[in-house]
Amino acid sequence: MSKPFFIFTAFKNSFRVVVRNLESLSVSQIQEIQDFVATRKGVFDFNSYSFVIQKNIEFSEFLKIIEFSSIDASCLDEPVVERAQTRVSFGQYKGMLYRELPDSYMLWLKNNYSGAQREDIETELKRRKL
Repeated sequence: MSKPFFIFTAFKNSFRVVVRNLESLSVSQIQEIQDFVATRKGVFDFNSYSFVIQKNIEFSEFLKIIEFSSIDASCLDEPVVERAQTRVSFGQYKGMLYRELPDSYMLWLKNNYSGAQREDIETELKRRKL
């Protein structure tokens, strides 16, 4: 049985973890990951093999959390590459860069927004592999 391979990416107000080998994990391992995410009020997305938790932590803190959980996983840090981006022109995050938005909000926009900045949203979703 293989163990989960997590790729961690920190954002301004959240972090995302891609489970690189989700398809090779057992049902009980996947349920363990889902429980881990649910306990921390996160969102697990089976389409992108990732989960998002709205908390600002560093990779070293994430490693400690995983160490204290019952999940036996390998972890890798994937830093965010900074580049110019447009700002949100609407709603509660107006004025923020798209790269600063929580993954959970990006997923909401993916399914609910069809306005003028749709292309910017799609670009950010692709960048994050959501």
